[in-house]
Amino acid sequence: MSAADQTAAVATGALSVAPLPGLPMVTKGDDLGRLILDALAAAAITLVDGDVVCVAQKIVSKAEGRLVALRDVTPGDEARRLAALTDKDPRMVQLILDESTEVVRHKPGVLIVRHKLGLVGAHGGIDQSNIEHDDGVEGEHALLLPVDPDASARALRAALEAATGKRLGVVITDSHNRPWRMGTVGTAIGCAGIRVLDDRRGGHDLFGRELKVTLINRADALATMATLVMGETTERTPVALIRGLPPDDADETARSAVRPLEEDLFR
Repeated sequence: MSAADQTAAVATGALSVAPLPGLPMVTKGDDLGRLILDALAAAAITLVDGDVVCVAQKIVSKAEGRLVALRDVTPGDEARRLAALTDKDPRMVQLILDESTEVVRHKPGVLIVRHKLGLVGAHGGIDQSNIEHDDGVEGEHALLLPVDPDASARALRAALEAATGKRLGVVITDSHNRPWRMGTVGTAIGCAGIRVLDDRRGGHDLFGRELKVTLINRADALATMATLVMGETTERTPVALIRGLPPDDADETARSAVRPLEEDLFR
């Protein structure tokens, strides 16, 4: 998406999404705000009010030092037991348990847990793809989710807004499975400067019928849009820019979209 294309999108009210090229490999301590600003400048892209910058969780975790060497992990008895049942590395299982509050389900090859952030999914969001590994099994690493993705989104938004003078949104994306659907979709695990949930309850449909349960997850929809263009394997484009959303002063957290335990019908 060129600068001219972006301007046209705003002028016509069209919604557009495009990956941001030119991001380097991210390592611990990197300033993500500065890296994104440099990539924007190199691509001749100028942010405008209402733009939403979507950032893959993986580079946020890398910058925040969430890479763990498996050689430093000592599995306990429960981790060893679950590892035997799921055919997994006991050290990985220990990390999953450490990052989670509850084991929801397990079978060979799969361990579903409730993460400390409230997210329910496979392996506590811990990943070993697209990260650096030393040679040999003892050199393997795993990447954990950010400690507080909403705080990460707020900090990144503050840095980008301070540099540009524009009102922006930030979404930190991750890929999640859903219980009754094949494949992964983008999910918002950290948000700042956007409306996360569009509550239509109490409104009316085209025929005047009152809406009782309509609650639209805008943040996850944006995350999925971004994931489609960022890719998840070798694309090396962990940032995407969404433009053309209607003006909105909302500033909600991704945590607000986590369903409360008392509403979980599958426990």
